[in-house]
Amino acid sequence: MKKIFSKLMLMAAFSVSAFVLNAQAPAGGFGGFQPDLSKLRFSEKFTDINYAGDNEAYHTLDIYLPEKKQESYPVVVHIYGSAWFSNNSKGMADLGTICAALLDAGYAVVTPNHRSSMDAKWPAQIHDIKAVVRFVRGEAAKYHFDKSFVAISGFSSGGHLASVAGTTNGLKETQVGNVTIDLEGSVGNYTGESSFVNAVCDWSGPVDLMHMDCGDAMKMDPTPEQVLLDAPMAGNEDKYRSLSAPTYVTPNCVPVIITHGTDDNVVPCCNGTMFYDTLKQAGVKCELNVVKGGGHGMNMYSDENLAKMVNFLNDARTAK
Repeated sequence: MKKIFSKLMLMAAFSVSAFVLNAQAPAGGFGGFQPDLSKLRFSEKFTDINYAGDNEAYHTLDIYLPEKKQESYPVVVHIYGSAWFSNNSKGMADLGTICAALLDAGYAVVTPNHRSSMDAKWPAQIHDIKAVVRFVRGEAAKYHFDKSFVAISGFSSGGHLASVAGTTNGLKETQVGNVTIDLEGSVGNYTGESSFVNAVCDWSGPVDLMHMDCGDAMKMDPTPEQVLLDAPMAGNEDKYRSLSAPTYVTPNCVPVIITHGTDDNVVPCCNGTMFYDTLKQAGVKCELNVVKGGGHGMNMYSDENLAKMVNFLNDARTAK
C-alpha cells in the first residue's frame, strides 16, 4: 500500500510540475525553467507532425526553421525534460533559451514528443528518438534539412536520451550483462535511414543511472528510473546499466558537451562530471561546462552558456 501511495504522489508531483510549466510560471522542476518565448525567432514552423505513422500524439514533433533562410539547414533535435514522465511536452522544450540560441545560429530545430514511462517501458523511449532522427533524414528534402549534420540535445531526461542516442550510434541489438537490448527499434516509415547523430548536447541529464546517489539530490520512492524500468536497482543492475549512457562509451563516440549546475537538486552535478570523465578516458572529444550556482533548469541559460553550446556544435560541423 505504501508503494502504491508513493507512486501516486510521484505522479501527482509530475502533474503539478507540468501544470506549472504550461502556465509559463518562473519555476524550475523536472521540466526546467521556461522564460518568455519572445526570443524565439524563426521563418517557418511546422507543428504536430507524426513521425511514426500511427496518429499518436506522443509520436509527433514540431519543426522550426531559422529566420535567415538557407538552401539547407544543419539540424538539432532537442528533447524536453520530464523525468521520462511526459509524453507531450514538445511545446515546452526550452524554446526561449536553447532552441532560440540554435535558431539564431542557423540550425533547424526539431522538438519531438516520445512515449512516457507510463506508456511503455525502456527502451521504447530511445526507439522513439532514433525514429525522429531517421525521420529528419527521410524528410530532409521537404524541410531543407542538411542530413549530413544532425545533432541531438536535451534537458534532464531529454539530456539522458540525447546522450544515449549519441553513445549508441550504430548499435542495434546488444548485450549488457545478462540483458539483451534492442537500441534501434522499428518505429516509423524510415527504417532504412540512419539514426546516426553527429554531436550531443547534454543539459543536466541523469546519464548514469547506476550513480544517481553520487551527490545531494531529492529522494523519490519510486525513483523515475525505477518507474521507467519497472524494476528496483537491487537485483536488476544490468537493466540500469542498459539505461546508462556511460555503458556504451567507446573511443568512436561523437563529440559531447555536458552542461550541469553545481546546485542541481534533482540530478546531482557529479552525475555529469562522471560522464565527462568516462568520455575523456575513452579519448572522446568532449567539454564540461560546470555552472556555478546553476540549478535544475535555473540560472543555466546565460548568453555565455548558450554560446558555448553553439560554438561546440559549430566546431563539430567543421571537424566532421
